[in-house]
Order: sequence, then structure tokens, then C-alpha cells
Amino acid sequence: MNIRKLLIAAVLPVLFISTAFAQQTDNGNKPKKGDVTLAATVGYNSYTSITALPGNLYNYEAAALSTDWTNKKLMVGLEGGWFVGNYWKLSLGGGVTFTNNPGYSGVPGTVDESLSLEDNLGDIPNYRAVADAYTFGYNAVLGIDRYYNVKGVKNLMLYTGLRAGFAYALNEQKYDEWTSMGKSTAETWNLRGSLTFGADYFVLPGMFVGLSVDVGSYTYNMTTYKPQEGLANLSADSHNVGFLAAPTIKVGFVF
Repeated sequence: MNIRKLLIAAVLPVLFISTAFAQQTDNGNKPKKGDVTLAATVGYNSYTSITALPGNLYNYEAAALSTDWTNKKLMVGLEGGWFVGNYWKLSLGGGVTFTNNPGYSGVPGTVDESLSLEDNLGDIPNYRAVADAYTFGYNAVLGIDRYYNVKGVKNLMLYTGLRAGFAYALNEQKYDEWTSMGKSTAETWNLRGSLTFGADYFVLPGMFVGLSVDVGSYTYNMTTYKPQEGLANLSADSHNVGFLAAPTIKVGFVF
């Protein structure tokens, strides 16, 4: 079962049951000034990742990483919010990741690279060193939303808002072998702004489900490589404009 089917299977029963409950009680579960929200989100978040280039090539080429949301995979994230007024909410989401890969020395074999493949048949191949590497990345999204009542529906609120997001990733690798030419690094970052439209349905006094989409968005990306120590940076950048982009589903709680 893929993530889309899992999401539908998990959310639909909650929607049907809670909507029925809300209609029976008709208690108007909308939040008020001072309330805090915490929601799990499923959407195409503004993350980024990168891998350093080998340090022993003769030619290098840089290309900015894709910031097109249709090329991204679905991600599960967290978003916190605070109602600074009855109809105004500040939101913050994001995450941090760090991975370390210990390095190991290579093991030489008996292969003579100056000979042909047929002449090396039966020889022991070389095992190349494992890179000593680490990867660090984070993303953060800050938003402000203006909520609106929906006439005739007590528990439903629509909102429009502005989002500003930043995502960063760094990868460094170093091989314990003379051909690696030192440490190779690569980093990339995205700066993103968007106009968002969404709806939250407060199914219980302490729970809501929601859906949002970026009506318009702009993303700038900078990607930089330094394949050998002492070399200048090799960089490329890009500009991306999106419409009706990055649909996101939320299931959250109000405190």
C-alpha cells in the first residue's frame, strides 16, 4: 500500500465519524485567541538534499537542484500554530537531520590496471576505500494566516495566508586514498515564498482536519560544489514559479 492509499484509509474514517459527531452536537468548535495547535502534515514540503561529487574527475559541471514540487516526494511533518487573535494564526514547521558515515581504508588486490581485462582474469579485485562523510540538513516554514467564517457551517473556517520557507543541505566526503584529492563538499539551499489558501474543519473542541494549497509560489535555489580542497566553488542557481502547488493535508489538535 503506497502512502496515498494509506493516507486516504486513515483520514476518511476520521472525517466521516467526526463530522457526524460535530453535526449532532452542533457545538461550534472553532478556536479562539490564545489557542495553540499542533498538526501532522502530509505534503510536498520544501526540503532539499545533495551529494558531493568525486574528487578525482577531469571535468566538473554544476546544475541547480530541482525546486519543482511535482518532482518531490510526499513527506510527513509537524506544524505548530498560535492564534494571536480570534481570526489570526502564526504557524511554524520544519525539521532537522544529521547522518554520519564512518570512513574505512581500501584493500588492494592483485589486479594490474595496465593490463587488459582478459590478462587480469583470476586476479583479486581492489576494494576502494569507504568515504568518511556526513550529511546535515534542515527546513523551516513560517506563516501567518487570516481565518474567515463560513456562513451556515459552524465548524468550518477558510483562510488565506503567507508562507516563507528556507531549506538547507550539506554533504562532505573524504576518501582515505591518494586519488581522492582531499575533501569534497556540496551544499544547496532553497528560499521560498507563497500565497496559501486552505480550510480547517474543527471536528471536536480539540481536533481539526485541514487541506491547503499554494495558490502561487516562488522558489530560489543555489547549489554549490567544491570537489577538491583549495578549488573555487562551482555554483548554479535557479528560479521556480508555481501555481496551485504543494497540496497539503493536516490532522491536528487544539490546546
